[in-house]
Amino acid sequence: MLRVSRLVWENWAGNQQGLPRAVAEPSSAAEVLAVLARARRDGRTVKAVGSGHSFTAIAATSGVLLDLDRMRGITAVDLPARRVRVLAGTPLYELNPALEDLGLALPNLGDIDRQTIAGAVATGTHGTGARRHGVAAAVTGVRLATADGSLLWCSAEEEADFFWAAQVGLGALGVVTEVELQCVPAFLLHAREGSGRLEDLLEGEAHRAAAAHDHFEFYWFPHTSRVQTKRNDRTDLPVSPLPRWRGWLDDELLANGAFELLNRVGARAPRTIPSLARVSSRALSDREYVDRSWRVFCTPRRVRFVECEYAVPRAALADVVGALRDWVEDHDVAVPFPVEVRVLAGDDVWLSTAYQRDTAYVAVHQYHRRVQPAYFDAFERIARDHAGRPHWGKLHTLTADDLAPLYPRFDDFRAVRDLLDPERLFRNPHLDRILG
Repeated sequence: MLRVSRLVWENWAGNQQGLPRAVAEPSSAAEVLAVLARARRDGRTVKAVGSGHSFTAIAATSGVLLDLDRMRGITAVDLPARRVRVLAGTPLYELNPALEDLGLALPNLGDIDRQTIAGAVATGTHGTGARRHGVAAAVTGVRLATADGSLLWCSAEEEADFFWAAQVGLGALGVVTEVELQCVPAFLLHAREGSGRLEDLLEGEAHRAAAAHDHFEFYWFPHTSRVQTKRNDRTDLPVSPLPRWRGWLDDELLANGAFELLNRVGARAPRTIPSLARVSSRALSDREYVDRSWRVFCTPRRVRFVECEYAVPRAALADVVGALRDWVEDHDVAVPFPVEVRVLAGDDVWLSTAYQRDTAYVAVHQYHRRVQPAYFDAFERIARDHAGRPHWGKLHTLTADDLAPLYPRFDDFRAVRDLLDPERLFRNPHLDRILG
């Protein structure tokens, strides 16, 4: 279960590395506790890792790397209450069809399904929808393996303060071994994807579309005024998925294969990127279909990138995107990746980026082979001018002193951390920076 390691751990994007002294692959909560006990005796820190889909160093460690890949699957089902318990290492691409077999679904999802459920919850994966909440809001219970060697079950009814902190726990409170999820009946989405003009969206169309549809987002292609919009609504229409050839053409050939080629060319010849962006913005044609919710929410992402995303008050959406557009136009940068914009309703999860405010998410991406720091720096400055909260799993430069004023329950979270991990068994340099 515990083996000495000389291997470098690397995240999906390849921008974060760690050199753990040992790797553990537990298959049960009891084995997790045994790893923690040995780490305490040896004076080593412990970090649990999922799929490595965070762009930050939140899972990097020079201590014991706890790989939860062997802890997967649904462990309990309460169909009348529509609640399930799931082991922490279960990837979303396995969980979603398993829930469908039970006639259930998560109410909202992000657009990538490679994360484990514990990783998605811990970093605040959110999805989109002006009347919807992020994935963590569906969590009704968390089982934590804590630094003192105990298993703690917490929920809104039991150990409530621990629960509100653990919903988005950043891996700082203990090792999540199991989560309970409040599901909804499995549902279909009517997907409508098309093109538009950025100016129209910034002048009010984005807010109207967000209010009119269950799930709305758009992608702006820098160096152009073109956007791609996605409007998804729950429906009783019969299933009418994309033809297999159309899904392959759009999602594999164009969105992945051709886009990878475009980025490789742009990395070698940056001055071609504005022209390539104009071509890319016209590559995907309008499409409409009806499919299972998780098939609509999640799309393949095979082109590797790094990402910075900030949550800003929804009323600031046009100001933030408009300022970013102006900065790109005024500076000698070449940006091949579209900017993604989503929305979410406010919630009560302590470290949720949508805590107690209706939110717009603006995400900027860069090809992993060609990262321009000035682009991320400029975007951060713009977002911070509007009380932006950075996504916990995506690149940012903020420290605990910067983050504390943005979260009314930040000090409460740190107090829970002091209770559950006073000797910082689960610390690493990244958590030192963002939590102090």
